[in-house]
Amino acid sequence: MSRSIRQSKILDLIERNEVETQEELGSLLQRAGLNVTQATISRDIKELGLVKTAEKNKKYIYSAPSEARSGASAKMVNMFRESLIGMDGAGNIAVLKTLPGSANAAGNLVDKLQIPDVLGCVAGDDTVIVVTKSEAAAAKMIKQLRELLNN
Repeated sequence: MSRSIRQSKILDLIERNEVETQEELGSLLQRAGLNVTQATISRDIKELGLVKTAEKNKKYIYSAPSEARSGASAKMVNMFRESLIGMDGAGNIAVLKTLPGSANAAGNLVDKLQIPDVLGCVAGDDTVIVVTKSEAAAAKMIKQLRELLNN
């Protein structure tokens, strides 16, 4: 399994769960079908720049750096580049095809870009469906994503 797929899964898991320890992250990854060592988890945490932040209940959980939460980080864009297989539009819907296990990360990137005419994304394992306000908005979004890939 590629590093980018594993790291995109980690980002997805920490966004959806309150993960306090590397052991918890390892368990979540194992439930997702990814068997990794503690050393690999530690290396991924460092490469992704994950930090522990205090929550209201005073427990510390892993989270992405503020750059990644407020917009698309360079790491997210790179993972998107590595995992995207293709994009196409049909009316006001865009379909993004990714490597298996990467659709959540691709949908997350689209969400973080905060493209004005995007109504929402639905991600499966290897496909993201992005619904926009119009056919022109879908074409514009696909163009923006292609430009992002070429930068």
